[in-house]
Amino acid sequence: MAHLAQVREVARPLRIGFLGIGMTPSWTRAEMPKMPKGRYKIMTAYMPKVGTLGLDMMYRTCTVQTNLDFSSEADMVKKLRVSIALQPVATALFANSPFTDGKPNGYLSFRSEIWRDTDNARAGMLPWAFESGMGFERWVDYALDVPMYFIKRGDDYIDLAGQSFRDLLAGKLSVVPGERATISDWANHLSTIFPEVRLKRYLEMRGADSGSLPNLLALPALWAGILYDDVSLDAAWDLVKEWSADDRQSLRDAVPKLALAATVRSRSVREIAAEVLNRRNRLDAERRDETRYLEPLEARLARNTTPAQDLLDKFHGPWRGSVDPVYHDEAY
Repeated sequence: MAHLAQVREVARPLRIGFLGIGMTPSWTRAEMPKMPKGRYKIMTAYMPKVGTLGLDMMYRTCTVQTNLDFSSEADMVKKLRVSIALQPVATALFANSPFTDGKPNGYLSFRSEIWRDTDNARAGMLPWAFESGMGFERWVDYALDVPMYFIKRGDDYIDLAGQSFRDLLAGKLSVVPGERATISDWANHLSTIFPEVRLKRYLEMRGADSGSLPNLLALPALWAGILYDDVSLDAAWDLVKEWSADDRQSLRDAVPKLALAATVRSRSVREIAAEVLNRRNRLDAERRDETRYLEPLEARLARNTTPAQDLLDKFHGPWRGSVDPVYHDEAY
């Protein structure tokens, strides 16, 4: 892609490279540079209070996300439910974080595993989204109950980690007496909610590890094929609508380690992925559909493998037990 070429030209003289992988393969948490931004200082202090892996999420992982539109509240609800249920399938297809501290970590998507113990008050599979009455108002109620990180006044971030946004609305926070929430506070607060699918003015798919350029192109093609075609969307809903909250959570829990081999209701993720891999009947100027973007996923399913397993095969083979070659082989 053109922007990657442009970024490389700027970065090369600075000796900066870009790696398509879901977690830093060898650098320890202590070795990672820190973004000099007020909100990250607050999050760094807060994360160890609510989980054991939040700092790894902040400093050592990398995802790739795609955003999908909805046309109405009802359309949002249907797409949100389908995409939450199928998010572990995307995690499995794009699993690409098998190394930590220079050696295999026992997972295919350790990035995804990290999110299981980062901060469960603001992450996860949102079981209530499948209950009757789901809509924009229900999402607002959920967001109001997610503990805060901060508010921003001028250029300053004010630490409100763990405080209630409802109390801020009512002007009842003793830490900032007399302060009431603004629209800007609400927008910032919404940006600190991290479920598997996040509702904003669009739906944000959050389940995939970062990867190679073909992976970056395959991800939006995968979700557009599922959500932007009515027949595909209906079929996807029929596939997942009988899954219970326990089914969805068990699948989410199994995928970081098992990826395509994980199962739900006696069906493997590999089978489900093959079923939902759809192409829209939408052609470009050269009369081509999204087939070319989905080819890496189809090849992956045919070989029953993941990017992580390919890296592990190299680690145990030609890389001779070293992760160092990944910085060459997986660089953009």
